[in-house]
Amino acid sequence: MSQYDIVVMGAGHNGLVAAAYMAKAGKKVLVLERKPHYGGGVSTRELLHPGFWHDEHSNVHIMIQGNPMLREDELGLLSRFGLEYIYPDLVHVSIWEDGTVIRSYKDLDKTCEELARVAGAKDAEAYRKFVGMSTTALPMLMSGMYAPPFPLGAFVAMMDQSDEGRFLLDLMQRSALDIVDQYFESDMLKLHIVRMVTENLQMPDELGTGMGAFVMPGIIHTFGCSMPKGGSGQLSHALVRAIEHFGGEVRCNAEVRRVIVSGGKATGLELVDGETFMARDGVIGAIHPHVLRKFVSETPEPVLQRAERVTQSTFSINLTHMTLKERLKLKVGNECNAMMTELMDFYSVRDMQLEYDKLRRGEVSHRLIAGGDNTIFDPTRAPEGAGVFYGVNFAPYNLHPGGPQSWDACKEEVADKALAQYRKFFVNLTDDNITGRLIRSPIDHERDSPASFVRGDIHGCAPFFYQSAGHRPTPDLGSLRVPEIEGLYLVGPFMHPGGGVFGAGRATAIQMMDDMGIDYDKVCGRAVQ
Repeated sequence: MSQYDIVVMGAGHNGLVAAAYMAKAGKKVLVLERKPHYGGGVSTRELLHPGFWHDEHSNVHIMIQGNPMLREDELGLLSRFGLEYIYPDLVHVSIWEDGTVIRSYKDLDKTCEELARVAGAKDAEAYRKFVGMSTTALPMLMSGMYAPPFPLGAFVAMMDQSDEGRFLLDLMQRSALDIVDQYFESDMLKLHIVRMVTENLQMPDELGTGMGAFVMPGIIHTFGCSMPKGGSGQLSHALVRAIEHFGGEVRCNAEVRRVIVSGGKATGLELVDGETFMARDGVIGAIHPHVLRKFVSETPEPVLQRAERVTQSTFSINLTHMTLKERLKLKVGNECNAMMTELMDFYSVRDMQLEYDKLRRGEVSHRLIAGGDNTIFDPTRAPEGAGVFYGVNFAPYNLHPGGPQSWDACKEEVADKALAQYRKFFVNLTDDNITGRLIRSPIDHERDSPASFVRGDIHGCAPFFYQSAGHRPTPDLGSLRVPEIEGLYLVGPFMHPGGGVFGAGRATAIQMMDDMGIDYDKVCGRAVQ
C-alpha cells in the first residue's frame, strides 16, 4: 500500500491536466494509466513504421486555445515544459470534387473576400456580421468552459434575464442547420460551416447543437486553429513533465479495478493485481457514467440508473492512418491545405443530410470524410519528404446488420471505399505511395479506452442541451463530484464542457481546490519554480 494526497485513474489529457494543477498546488499526486503509454485520446505514436508519428485520436486543437491554461500559461507548458503550437493562417478549407474551394483564414477580411467569390457578396457580409456576434459573445461563453459549470436551471434563469442571454439560450436549443439557415443563403457556405461543426460527432439537424455553428467561426477568427509541433500527444508529454516537475508521478501499465470507498469517502484506488494506492485528500477518476457502477458500486442506485441512461453521440468514426513515401498533393494545389480539411462531392444541404441519415440507420457514408497529410504543416512527423495521413470517415458504432462486433470483419473494406473517395481529391494517394495502413474502427476506440470511449464515442457522450452545463453528463454528476462519495471527482470528455481537446481537467482542479480551501488564483499566479 502506497500513500498519496491525490490518486488519479486515467492518464488521458483531462486527468493529466487536473493532476498537474493539483501537483502545482503542492499535493503529492499519482496518476495511474491502464495502457503502456499515457495521453489517452491525446497521444502521438509510431503506429506503423519508425519515424512516422500518428495522432491516435485527436489531431487539431481548437477549443483549448481559449483555456487560461494556455492563454496565461498557468502550468508553464509553453514557457517551461516544451509545448509548441503551429498556427497556420489558413485554418479551415472545404474542397469539392469539381475543384470549388472555400477557405477560412484566421484573418476575417481575407475570409470574407473568399466568401464573396464563392457564395456571393450578400452572404460574405452576412458572415462578417455573424462572426461579429460570435466574437462579442465569446468572452462570456469561454469564461464558463474551463471552470466548474453552473447548474443548468440557474444557468437558464440567468440567461433569461436579458435579450443577449435569451438570444444565446435560443441558439443552444436549436440545431446547427437551423442556425446556418437563418443567416445564410448559399448552400456552399452552409456546407462549409456545418461540416466543420459535425466533427464534434453531432448531426447537422440534432437539436441542441446550434451553439457549435455559432461559436466555431468566432473561435477560428479569434484564436485560429492549431496542432502541437510533433503531434497532438506533445500536449500530454508537456503535462507529464509539469506533473513530475511539481513532484507528482505518472505510472503506466497500472489498470484500476475499483475506487476504494470507506465510510462514504473515496480513499484510494485498487489495481487489478490487488495493489492499492491510498489518497488522503481525494480521488480523480476518468470514469464514464455508463461504467460508474463497475468502478464505484457504492454510488447510490438512483444516481447509477440515471448515469446509465446518458445518451451517446449518434455516430463515431472509422479512422485511417497511413504512411506515405512522398507527401500528399491536392488536385486543387497544396496552397489549399488547411489545418482542417473537409472533402465533399455533394453540393446541396439536402444531399448532405441524406448522407448523415445513413448513419442513423447503422450504415456508413463513404462520402462523409475529412483529413489529410499532417506533414504539410509539421515535417517533423515523418522522414524527409515522406507523409503521414490522418483520415476520418464518419461511421455508426452499431453497424447494420451485424452490430458492433461486425466491425472487425469489415473495417478494411469500409476503409477501402473511403480511400476511393479520398483519391478524388489527391493526386498521389496511389498504391505505390502508400507504404503502410492501420484502421481503427468505432469498436476499436471503445476497446482502446473502455472507461471513456463507450460505444466508440471519442467525445464521451452526446452534446445535446439536456446534457450540457451542470447537466453534463447528468444532473447528479455535473458538479464534477459523485453524490454521497466524498472526495471522488470526475474528469473526461463526457464531463463539462464536452468532447475534444479542451483541457477541461482545469475545472475539476478548481472544484477540488475550492472544496479543500486552496486559493486557486494564488496557486496559478505564482511563477513556475
